[in-house]
Amino acid sequence: MEAFTIQKLITEQAAGERPYLEFLRHDSMSLGLYVLPADGIDPQQPHDEDEVYYIVSGQGQITVGEETEPVQPGSIVFVAAHVPHKFHDILEDLKILVFFAPPETN
Repeated sequence: MEAFTIQKLITEQAAGERPYLEFLRHDSMSLGLYVLPADGIDPQQPHDEDEVYYIVSGQGQITVGEETEPVQPGSIVFVAAHVPHKFHDILEDLKILVFFAPPETN
């Protein structure tokens, strides 16, 4: 079994220099914690994998393709592979669990 707590992941991510901390990788999926500061810029590009975002904390907006939605704690957003997407208008630091299937390619 592999088990995690969100607080330990937040602490580990904050100790690093990157906004994304991958914490689990298996043949079928990978998971990470992505942190974007208030008023920050989301630099990501479309991925080769499907992904799901779960907003742990913070507030902002996400645009996926041509659709824009507000995000807040508890929001869940699916993004299909190769679809452009960005978080923006970040009002409070976003802490986001990211689920990739299959695992994200590095």
